[in-house]
Amino acid sequence: MSLQDDLTAVRRSLDELVRSVEQLEKDVARQAPAAGSRPPEKSRMVTIPDTPYDNALWTDTDDEGLGARDRRAP
Repeated sequence: MSLQDDLTAVRRSLDELVRSVEQLEKDVARQAPAAGSRPPEKSRMVTIPDTPYDNALWTDTDDEGLGARDRRAP
């Protein structure tokens, strides 16, 4: 392939990408037209406190990927 052929292929792929993104934007706008225009409901919001969690919550837990605390990892 020549440089001109490569550029033509890239241009064609870019045009197809632009068309796909435009279609996706239209689909999203059609499915949820007002989703971004209103604030979230307060009843659905959860406040997470800044205070540390109680250490008792972590009793008898495994460290993810490391296994149980009282055993050696394989």
